[in-house]
Amino acid sequence: MNLANPLKIGILLSLREKEKSVKEIENDLYMEQSKISHALASLRKCNIVKTKKKGKSRVYYLNKKTVIPMLNLLDKHVSLNCPNGCNSCMNCKCEECS
Repeated sequence: MNLANPLKIGILLSLREKEKSVKEIENDLYMEQSKISHALASLRKCNIVKTKKKGKSRVYYLNKKTVIPMLNLLDKHVSLNCPNGCNSCMNCKCEECS
């Protein structure tokens, strides 16, 4: 599954803020460009991430029809189900999330 990879999830969260170049994603994730480019290629194949030319470079952005609504649904789930109101149950240390 394409979204079961921490790097790919990091890319999605980075692109959720705004469209970005590979260099900007690299700066956000502190990961080498080759790994990010490889992950972006995989995400593009599945139409999760799209690309467009901006001048001489490419910028990447999320599929607004499917991925943005999915991320919003996940946000809603976390806000309703994480007892301590944390942003990520993966980082929560409470008994219910552990």
